[in-house]
Amino acid sequence: MRELERQPNISSAHAPASRTKVAVVGRGRLGSALSTSLRQSGIDASAPLPRGVPPAGFDAVLLCVPDSEIGAAATLVPPGALVGHCSGATRLDVLAPHERFSLHPLMTVTAQDDAQRFAGAGAAIAGSTPRALDFARALAAALGMRPFEVADGDRAAYHAAASIASNFLITLEAAAERLAVGAGAGRDALAPLVRATVENWVRLGPERALTGPVARGDEQTVAAQREAISDRAPELLTMFDALVDATRALADGQPTPVDATPGLADGQSAAPRASEAAIA
Repeated sequence: MRELERQPNISSAHAPASRTKVAVVGRGRLGSALSTSLRQSGIDASAPLPRGVPPAGFDAVLLCVPDSEIGAAATLVPPGALVGHCSGATRLDVLAPHERFSLHPLMTVTAQDDAQRFAGAGAAIAGSTPRALDFARALAAALGMRPFEVADGDRAAYHAAASIASNFLITLEAAAERLAVGAGAGRDALAPLVRATVENWVRLGPERALTGPVARGDEQTVAAQREAISDRAPELLTMFDALVDATRALADGQPTPVDATPGLADGQSAAPRASEAAIA
């Protein structure tokens, strides 16, 4: 209670976040979207502030800057304010010595998104003190997100999961689109299939949602697919082979054969290299 008495504007489990004056630092996609959403939710949040300017006069500061710039941005914040970042992979200690928190929306944000994109999404939160954690939870709730705690030691694995679920999915669809366009189809033709597949995964889980020639053991069709890729987009073969192996393992109820994927032993995965060629 003494801490709250010294800083009565900072929200806690018993004080609504709307009483807190929040600075949003960063004018990129995430900073702009969060600033708008916070204000629409009744939070006294600033318009996105530029990097490199000390955000004075605020109870809390939310840094929406690239991961490599979080530490430098935190040093500009005057003492006394809660300081948070929106990185999924970065630990809290980069914000020291401030009382610190993190709020990572588990949602993709593009320049075309509206501010309501956060409603219903998950939010990874953490705090260096119970008060900081309560504040992160209150911000997430104000945005309509579903908060869950992620420990510092789990952040890299959590963020890897998010990248696989979102970023790598786009890379895969780019490769699929390239092959489909060459066969006379395109993104619009693939879109209903992609949406249904994701919905089946959400509803049924991976094992029951899996369909297709690998799942049913149709090796003749898989071989024909591989030959077509070899003829039309040979740079995708490494990715295709890795995905076939992983899909076989999933169909057989085994762990994904990561160790068998070329290049993973030295930290270089062949699949991203092939997918980069597909986008180029």
